[in-house]
Amino acid sequence: HRRLPAVIPTPPVSASPFPNPKSQYCCLSRNFSAALTPLLPVQLPSRMETHLWYVVPDEVKSAPLLSKYMELLPQSERDHVLGFRGDQLQKSALLARTLVRTTIARYQVDGHLDPRSLRFKRNIHGKPEVEWETKDGFCPPPLQFNISHTSSLVACGVTMNSLIGIDVEEKRRRTKNNILAFAKRYFTAHEVEHLNAIPDSELQQQEFIKLWTLKEAYVKALGKGFSSSPFNTFTIRVNTAAQESFCLPLNQASSGIAVETLDSPQNLTNNWQFALLELMGSHYVAICLERQETGGAGKAFPIKLTARKTIPSVEDELVSGTNAVVTIGGSVTQF
Repeated sequence: HRRLPAVIPTPPVSASPFPNPKSQYCCLSRNFSAALTPLLPVQLPSRMETHLWYVVPDEVKSAPLLSKYMELLPQSERDHVLGFRGDQLQKSALLARTLVRTTIARYQVDGHLDPRSLRFKRNIHGKPEVEWETKDGFCPPPLQFNISHTSSLVACGVTMNSLIGIDVEEKRRRTKNNILAFAKRYFTAHEVEHLNAIPDSELQQQEFIKLWTLKEAYVKALGKGFSSSPFNTFTIRVNTAAQESFCLPLNQASSGIAVETLDSPQNLTNNWQFALLELMGSHYVAICLERQETGGAGKAFPIKLTARKTIPSVEDELVSGTNAVVTIGGSVTQF
């Protein structure tokens, strides 16, 4: 996962969740751990359905709870979390791994599943996948997931059968240098031309972040990573009813978002579909799905989206169809 380049860091939260990380996790309260139980099981996503789960790190303030989360991880993942510099980065990394484990465990694909028992593997480009334990005729489900996180939001997308990539970016992120300079380095000529045509600097900044988020989601869905699929080798196109441009008013969803590769412009355009969301009024979330089937005239069925805000092992809130999740691009039906 490649973050936006050369950005001004978000100001840190004054109260540190990890006053002394390495000693904090050695002193887990046994009573507290025993008192927590997994939340209710959740049905696997249906055809062309995406489940989006997200956590707001600033709302997870309990040190004992964070300690409990750390105990869910194997030693290698604990070391990875503690290897980040700064409390906020450690907390975000911890919540990302906790969210994946507790979410997948809730789908109950093989009876009761302990989040601690999950094992993961990575493809040759580093994209994580569940490494299911083979036993007594157990057939692993075609479950796909992807994770993205900033210091202020952690999100996980889950599908069945369809490859998925998601990316989260803060709307307020600012680059140190000129937007067009970054765009010329990372984007295609068409995308640079679009950004250059936007006179308002604030709107130009927002369009840049939207583009970056969509491109990142596509690369992650491919499972290849930025180094194998540079952003300047494909173009994101958004077609509205009135025009072909990328400008996406926040109160009007686009009729379609497509990807066009420079070496083979029509090759992958119809194989993927996108959703671009505004989450909590503060973040953009892009979802890219491998298209499995189409409706009449070759048109894709809308993405069925179920979104939940959660604190793992504590509480859930269904936020689909509320002001917390606003569709600003792609064909999406919220449940």
